[in-house]
Amino acid sequence: MKRTSQTKDARSSPTQTKETSAKAGYSCWCPETQTAIKLLIAARFTAALMSNISDCDETFNYWEPTHYLLYGKGFQTWEYSPTYAIRSYAYLFLHAIPGYIHSFVLGGNRLLVFFFVRCLLGFVCAFCEALFYSGVRKTFGPNVARWTLVFLLFSTGMFISGTAYLPSSFSMYMTMISMAGWYFGRCEISIVATAVSTFISWPFACIIGAPIAFDCLFLRGRWIFFIKWCLISVLFVLVPQVAIDSYMYGKLVIAPLNIVTYNVFSEHGPDIYGVEPWMFYFHNGFLNFNVAFMMALVALPVAIVTSRIVSGKFVEDNGKLPVWLTMMPMYLWILVFFTRPHKEERFLFPIYPLFCLAAAVTLSCIQRVFHHFISPHKKQHFTVSSDQLAITIGVMFGLLSLSRTGALYYGYHTPLDLYPEILNMAADPKVHTLPPEKPINICIGKEWYRFPSHFFLPENWSLQYIQSEFRGQLPKHYDSSPDATRLIPTEMNDLNKEEPSRYIDVKKCHYLIDLDLPQVSDREPRYSQDKENWQLVLTSPFLDVQMSPKLYRSFYIPFLSRRRNVFANYNILKTRRRKGKKKVATP
Repeated sequence: MKRTSQTKDARSSPTQTKETSAKAGYSCWCPETQTAIKLLIAARFTAALMSNISDCDETFNYWEPTHYLLYGKGFQTWEYSPTYAIRSYAYLFLHAIPGYIHSFVLGGNRLLVFFFVRCLLGFVCAFCEALFYSGVRKTFGPNVARWTLVFLLFSTGMFISGTAYLPSSFSMYMTMISMAGWYFGRCEISIVATAVSTFISWPFACIIGAPIAFDCLFLRGRWIFFIKWCLISVLFVLVPQVAIDSYMYGKLVIAPLNIVTYNVFSEHGPDIYGVEPWMFYFHNGFLNFNVAFMMALVALPVAIVTSRIVSGKFVEDNGKLPVWLTMMPMYLWILVFFTRPHKEERFLFPIYPLFCLAAAVTLSCIQRVFHHFISPHKKQHFTVSSDQLAITIGVMFGLLSLSRTGALYYGYHTPLDLYPEILNMAADPKVHTLPPEKPINICIGKEWYRFPSHFFLPENWSLQYIQSEFRGQLPKHYDSSPDATRLIPTEMNDLNKEEPSRYIDVKKCHYLIDLDLPQVSDREPRYSQDKENWQLVLTSPFLDVQMSPKLYRSFYIPFLSRRRNVFANYNILKTRRRKGKKKVATP
C-alpha cells in the first residue's frame, strides 16, 4: 500500500517526527507524542505543587463545596442556593469522587487529598495537551507543532490554568480534545467534547465549537451525522447532569440554562462584580504569554499575507483544514469576551491553548518570510535559514515566562506555604494549648479571598469572618443537616450585598490570619501591633503590591526584585484573651 508523506511522518521514529524537504535532505525535528506528554506531565505536576490559587471563585465555588461533599463541612455561595442553582454538582462530583477514593484508600489527610486532586487535574491537562499537540502536528506540520509545544510548556498562562479547579479550565481541556478531534477528522469527538464543555462546565464554550459545526454542516454537508451526535451528547451528558443536579437541589435544575439566564437575561448580570477597561485582557495576555500573545492576536492576517508573499499555501492542499477556519474559535472568543464590561482572567482559559497554536503559526510564518527574503535561491527547508531567529524569539518568550511565573510564586505563594503549617501548629501542645476536641475559630478579615479552603485546616477548626473594608457578600457555611444542599439558606442574595450575619466578634477568635500592612482603618486595624490581645505564632513575607514597582512585581528579576520590592508580614496570630475568673463578692 502506498504511504503518503503524512503517514511516513507519523511512523518515522519512536522518539521524533521529521518534516523532510523534497529539495534538500534536511529534516524538521519535532518530538513524538510520547515525548511531549512526558514533558507536559512534568510541567503540570510542577504547577500542581507550586501554582497559587489565583481566583477566590476556585476556593469558594469549587474547593469548598467539594470539601462539604467529602467531609460535611464547607462554605456555600449564593450560586449553590436552590433559589438560583447556577452551579452544577455533577461537575463537583468529577473531582470529589477521586478525592473520596484517595481518602478511603490512603487515609484521611485532607491536605494530601487537595494536592492529589490538583495533580490529577495536571495529568488530565497534560493528556489533553498531548492530543492537541498531535492534532496540530497532523494539520499544521512539525514546525508549528514543536513551537506550540514550547508555548504550552513554558507559558505562565498554562501554568496557572492547567491545574486550576475551575469550569473554565475544564473547558480548556475540552477545547483541546475538541480541536484534536477536528484536526484528525473525527468530528464526533469534537461534538461530544464541545457538548461536555457546554453542559458540564460553561455554556458559553459552545462558541468554540461554532467553526467545527460550520465545517461539519456546510463544508462537509454531514447534517444527519451532526444531529445524531448532538442527540447522543444530550442523552449521555445533559440528561445525567440534570438528574444529579435535580437530586442535589431537591428540584428540577438545568444548571447550564440557569447560568445563561443569569448572565445574559437578568437585570444586573455579572457586572455588579466589577467592570474593567478595554485593555484589561491585553495587559493580562501579555503577562501570561508575553510575545506569544502578541503573535497570537495577528496570526490570521500574518498567515494570509505570508501565503501571498511565499509561493504555495501555508497549509498543504492534502485535505487538511484551511488556516482561517482553524483560527476562528480563538477570534470568536476574543470578539465576545473582549467586548464584555465584566472581565476576569479565567474567562480566557478556554482559548489559552489556541493562543499557543496561533503564536506558533505566526512564528512559522515569520520564518517562511525570513527565508524567502534572506535565502530565496537556496534549495533548502525554510527552517534551515530561520531557526536561529525563531530560537531567539523562543528564548525571549521562555525567559519572560519563567520570570513572570517566578514573580507569582515568590510574591504571592505565601498563603499556600503558611496554611499547611496550621496542621503542625495544632499538633504542637506548646503552641495550641486548648483541648484537641474543642472547636476552634480561626478568623480572617481582609485576606478572606486568599483562603485556600478547609482542606488546609484540622478537622475541628472552622474559618470565620471578621469585618473588613470589603462590603460585598461573603459565602456562608453549609447547614449541618444531611440535606443541606436542598435547603434555601437565609441571609443570601444574588446582588452582592453585604450580609452582616457572616461576621463574628473578634473576641471569639482563637486564631487570626492577617496581612500586616501600614494602611489602617476602623475595620482593618493592625492586629499584630496589638500585643496585649494577640501573640504572633507564624509569619512569612508577602508582596506589598501598592509599595512595589510595577516592573519588579510583575516579573521576577534575580537580585533586583528582592531588593526593589516591598514585602509585608503574612501573620498567624493567637489570642491572648482568656475567660476571666468569676469575682468573689466581698462582704
